[in-house]
Amino acid sequence: LCLFLLLISTLTMFMAGLGANFEFDLKKIIALSTLSQLGLMMSILSMGNYKLAFFHLLTHALFKALLFMCAGSIIHNLKDTQDIRFMGNLMVHMPLTCVCLNISNLALCGMPFLAGFYSKDLILEVVSMDFINIIIFLLFFVSTGLTVCYS
Repeated sequence: LCLFLLLISTLTMFMAGLGANFEFDLKKIIALSTLSQLGLMMSILSMGNYKLAFFHLLTHALFKALLFMCAGSIIHNLKDTQDIRFMGNLMVHMPLTCVCLNISNLALCGMPFLAGFYSKDLILEVVSMDFINIIIFLLFFVSTGLTVCYS
């Protein structure tokens, strides 16, 4: 049962990350990002590390809340435009929002000394030290790379 949950959650993480890379709607990108991170939490939970999954849930909630607030502010100020292709030159018009959005995205990517680094790095270390299938191992790290790409 745990291996089945590990496979499904890793595939969820991979497919959500892949889908977010080809999306242009800001809300859908954030929703797929959340789905990808839920797959990450479920996969580490299926490996028996419930404390680490809860730690990632808490850190993820903090920077994702900031990301949602910034995205809502941007969408509101652009008169309900959610397409990221029309969001050029935002730094000039909304500098504080853009800085907060970038900090939140860097935390999502796992940038050192931000909230996401401490949980995501520990998860990747646990996955590296555990004896799991090489396909799941590769999917795990490719999915983490996809998170960096869509952020």
